[in-house]
Amino acid sequence: MSMRSILAPVVGIAFASGMVALAVAQVAPPAAPAPQSLRPVSSFQSIQEPRARSLALFEEVGKVLQSPRCLNCHPAGDRPTQTDRMRPHTPMAVRGEDGRGAPGMACTTCHHAANFDQAHVPGHPQWHLAPLSMAWQGRTLGQICEQIKDRTRNGDKDLPALVHHMKEDTLVGWAWNPGIGRTPAPGTQAQFGDLFQAWVDSGAVCPSP
Repeated sequence: MSMRSILAPVVGIAFASGMVALAVAQVAPPAAPAPQSLRPVSSFQSIQEPRARSLALFEEVGKVLQSPRCLNCHPAGDRPTQTDRMRPHTPMAVRGEDGRGAPGMACTTCHHAANFDQAHVPGHPQWHLAPLSMAWQGRTLGQICEQIKDRTRNGDKDLPALVHHMKEDTLVGWAWNPGIGRTPAPGTQAQFGDLFQAWVDSGAVCPSP
């Protein structure tokens, strides 16, 4: 048997293995950057002036509110955005009357009860867009703050209800478990909820619009 006939199968296997590895590399999503952290509530106790402390707390809360995980579901128009780059949703999707998609193309057509990482599709049982009155994209942190506090725009939630929403709502909590290839919101939902509570307790002061 010639050396060529011996080496041919080995070369073929190596080539095929390389092509498989290349294909996997091409379809695998890029690794998400390391998530940011959040400062603990205790680190704001040194700010003696209540208004200044409240503003500082909300700026820390804003790290979450202005992250792609929140902004993608709080679009300014009728089309959600997606990925860390906040690109327009592909395939084409629209808000619909109730924030759950158009007739025949509801959000739950593709987004199921949990993340489906094999296809890179996020999921949650209540998957939907925030109402247009709570659009955050393109808004300053001060404007977002005023929206959050305005009961005519926030679903008639008072401050205790808002705290519960931020700390306990599992759709909010999805932001820290967004699935493969997406950067989680900074910190944890528990830390975020504690900061939001401290902001409320300090007077719920909003930054200037």
